[in-house]
Amino acid sequence: MNTLRNSVKLIGRLGQDPEVKLLDTGNKVATFSLATSESYITKEGRKQEQTQWHNIVVWGNLAVVCEKHLKKGKEIAIDGRLTYRNWEDKNGAKHFTSEVVANELLFVGTNGEIKK
Repeated sequence: MNTLRNSVKLIGRLGQDPEVKLLDTGNKVATFSLATSESYITKEGRKQEQTQWHNIVVWGNLAVVCEKHLKKGKEIAIDGRLTYRNWEDKNGAKHFTSEVVANELLFVGTNGEIKK
C-alpha cells in the first residue's frame, strides 16, 4: 500500500525535446514538459478541450533513454512520484515548482517499455 501514497501516472505528449544535463557526479538528468488533455461537451453542445502541463524529471539510465529517443510531440506514458521544490534566485525572488519524477516510461503506440 505504500506505493500508492505518492504515485502519478500520466499519458501525454512532450512539449519540447528533453533537456539533458550531465552532473558533476557523472549522473544524467533529463527534464521536459508533458501535456495531458481532456475533452468535454459544454451545455451548448460544443466540444471543449483542456490541456494541463506537467514538469517531468528523469534520472540516470532512463535519462539517457530520453536523450536518445524522445522528441517534441512524442506520446508517452510515465509512472512516477510528485515532488515540490523551492529556491531563491540571484535577485532574491522566491520560486516554487512541482515536478513529477518519473521512474518508468512507456512509448505509447509501440511495444517498448523502458524501466530504470
